[in-house]
Amino acid sequence: MSVADTMQQQADEFRARYQAVKDQISRVIVGHDEILHGVLTCLFVGGHVLLEGVPGLGKTLLVRSLAQALDLQFNRIQFTPDLMPADILGTNMVIETGDGRRTFEFQKGPLFTQICLADEINRATPKTQSALLETMQEGTITVAGQQFHVEQPFFVMATQNPIEQEGTYPLPEAQIDRFFFKLVVGYSGRDELTTIVDRTTSGENPTPEKVMEAEEILRWQQLIRTVILAKHVQDYIVRLTLATHPGGEFGLPITQQYLRWGSSPRGAQTLALAAKARALLDGRFNVSFEDVRRVFLPAMRHRVILNFEAQAEGIDPDQVLLELLEKVPEKTPDLPMATVAAK
Repeated sequence: MSVADTMQQQADEFRARYQAVKDQISRVIVGHDEILHGVLTCLFVGGHVLLEGVPGLGKTLLVRSLAQALDLQFNRIQFTPDLMPADILGTNMVIETGDGRRTFEFQKGPLFTQICLADEINRATPKTQSALLETMQEGTITVAGQQFHVEQPFFVMATQNPIEQEGTYPLPEAQIDRFFFKLVVGYSGRDELTTIVDRTTSGENPTPEKVMEAEEILRWQQLIRTVILAKHVQDYIVRLTLATHPGGEFGLPITQQYLRWGSSPRGAQTLALAAKARALLDGRFNVSFEDVRRVFLPAMRHRVILNFEAQAEGIDPDQVLLELLEKVPEKTPDLPMATVAAK
């Protein structure tokens, strides 16, 4: 079998396995296809996701169903203003041994899991937020000078409520940047809401079946990183990222008018990885311009900061980003199309 045939076989297998997971979760979750797609993309590239939406839209049910379909450990943490880092990380407890002696024993907190739902993360103090976000970035938990590694895969889905801002602690820009995607959960449509009411009021209680294990997820995470990213597509990703920088060489008029800060290099890294996952789902082992465009909004909307003028005019980040996507050209004459990047 040739290298091209092997790649195609791997792409087809990933697409089939991805669809199997999605089908199981869809037995429980009605609608929200794009949200489910975004959450699964984050999981399969080893990232974390921030969901913004009003309460009651099924965010908790989504992550619990995901854990069941993947046979992974799941914990939910309800963030509140009085939640302390020790409440999520764990603490040393004094215990009495069989011979009457007292000793310290570490009691693990709810963050020692594989899938964690951080509900209303913006209600906790910055100190507690930092404890979670450090674990997201490093994959380790440090308590009293002792370091623990969390079990892989480790996936955090954090939620925040856009309505109730009283008594909240908005995530600092440097911390929100650690989330791979920010997904906005909207209301269900008429048909979807009818199905939800039928299911939840008639005694019907579908549950997802286990279709994948941790080892397979880690294998797919490695495969996605081997998808080929051609130089001209990589350059498009770089120019899209630089277009968000006000005062920069590639900044557009709308950038100067409405943005205070642009994306960090993590934005470009996110675009590349997410586009690789989309390409593989489309049965290809190379990234196209369309793959990049499809992941641009969830990858960038939390990485740009609006200025006062944009806020006063009611402009949201998506409006600015959509115009950038329309105005930034796919190709530039100074880069040959045939050049191919390293994986």
